Amino acid sequence: MSEYINNSARRKELIKEILRQLNSGEQVDEMRKKYSDVLAQFTSQEIVEVEQMLIDEGMPVEEVMRLCDVHVSVYRDSLDQQPSPESLPGHPVHTMRAENDAAARLLDELHAAVGEVVKSPTQSVLSKARGLVERLHAFERHYLRKENLLFPYLEKYKFSGPSTVMWGIHDEARSDWKALLALLQSGPGSDTVTFTFKLNTLFNKLETNIREMFYKEDKILFPAALERLSEEDWSTLRAHEDEFGYFEVQPGSQWQPKLFQAVQAQAQPAPAPAPTATPATTQPASAGGGDLPLKVGAMTLEQIQMMLTHLPVDITFVDENDTVRFYSETPERIFKRTPAIIGRKVEKCHPPNSVDKVVRIVDDFRAGRRDTAEFWIQMGGKFIHIQYYAVHDERGAYRGTLEVSQDLTHLREIQGEKRLLDD
Repeated sequence: MSEYINNSARRKELIKEILRQLNSGEQVDEMRKKYSDVLAQFTSQEIVEVEQMLIDEGMPVEEVMRLCDVHVSVYRDSLDQQPSPESLPGHPVHTMRAENDAAARLLDELHAAVGEVVKSPTQSVLSKARGLVERLHAFERHYLRKENLLFPYLEKYKFSGPSTVMWGIHDEARSDWKALLALLQSGPGSDTVTFTFKLNTLFNKLETNIREMFYKEDKILFPAALERLSEEDWSTLRAHEDEFGYFEVQPGSQWQPKLFQAVQAQAQPAPAPAPTATPATTQPASAGGGDLPLKVGAMTLEQIQMMLTHLPVDITFVDENDTVRFYSETPERIFKRTPAIIGRKVEKCHPPNSVDKVVRIVDDFRAGRRDTAEFWIQMGGKFIHIQYYAVHDERGAYRGTLEVSQDLTHLREIQGEKRLLDD
């Protein structure tokens, strides 16, 4: 198979054939033996590019996600020969790798704690394990930064395969650590055997998924991102990382390009201007002086921005081409948004398990089958109401979708009347 060694295009075709055979049920060990000479030549970039090609050709994302670990295991020897991406403390990749190291140490502790629970599920042992799971749940911040910052930039370079597959695995981990915490909170009861079996099964699946993701990030995702993203991309991404927080680490300061400092300063909210006296008048405000004429009234761009920022709801607008065009930067957003989503297709802004629902809503709006859709969920002790509205122009043509989210926790608790202003 020497013809594959210096021919990337032919290697990619071979990778596609290997993946198809794996999907058809071929065994990993057999594939390694069959293609041992050429497997060592594969690069992480070629592997992820081929997975992207298969998705573009119609292979379901769920199928790629299901066999992702199998794919990686075939190429592991080749991937192990490739160095991990080097970056300075403060660079987003360096921070993510540090978080992975911290999470690996925590998984070691949790592994030992689960073993203690299996041996003797006393309250003190159960409490220790619960505390470690609650700490691990904060690893959500790592996943959120990937989903809301790194993935959108990769998609701008037409590289969405890893984003879609990894997001699905993130959601599996989210579901599993919630289930693990619930199981430890309920305890064994009178059936220790069933409890122990469920505990081992759930933790082993969670640990495997998280540790395998460390490897996929280090050998596949990070090299792909470092190859594609520009310094300006990384600087903008870094400027918004603090909004999501970090898992048991803080970014270093050695990576401080001038571009990042400029972007960081731009990302900070501008100080409010000092109030100025406004002369009393009974005349309507002029539409001049930079005012934008609206259907009713006129406002400056600054006034429109302030109004949208002070709305007691979060709004996001998606245009008729399913592209995100705007979101309101309210002080405490319910669902995090960053400028990276502007220009992103709406289906890419949602986890794989909810994409079908989003696509159905938008398709129904476009076809006129419905004008609204609403949902309500419990999230972090809050009652969240989510509404979608079809937006039409004066001729009735579909022009987009407006998403409105609101925390109704306080409003649901209101009773009686209140007619006086608090002092």
